[in-house]
Amino acid sequence: MTKIDPSYYLSNQPRGTGGSNLGKDEFLKILMAQLANQDPLNPMEDKEFISQMATFSSLEQMMNMNQSISYLVNNQSVSPVIQYSHLIGKEVTFYKFDEETGEIVEPKEEITSSVIAVSEKKGFAVLELENGQNIYTDEVIKIEEPANE
Repeated sequence: MTKIDPSYYLSNQPRGTGGSNLGKDEFLKILMAQLANQDPLNPMEDKEFISQMATFSSLEQMMNMNQSISYLVNNQSVSPVIQYSHLIGKEVTFYKFDEETGEIVEPKEEITSSVIAVSEKKGFAVLELENGQNIYTDEVIKIEEPANE
């Protein structure tokens, strides 16, 4: 009786990693192989080549956009306290507002004070000022270095 080599079984054959995603390098390799191995009597038409290059360009732009969106999402997930911590020690200017109504007092009066701390309230950054007031970052109309005395 003849013994069958187990390496011939399909289950013993090495398989791919399962990733079917092709990157731009693989796309270019396939395109270059296609060009190198084309029939010289029946070469690829210009329209077909241009179409494949346009596909490649679109693929590359989508990959770049995906990377940019990932970067944006990562930046958005940073805590507001960390995001605005660079304001500590700076002078900020904002309009005086009525604490009961939360509206700007008319005529508009500008107040300037130094930021001593940054905290968070309901997901928004709050600047704690030297004059004892707390304001949201969207109330700031001007940021500058403190005046040297």
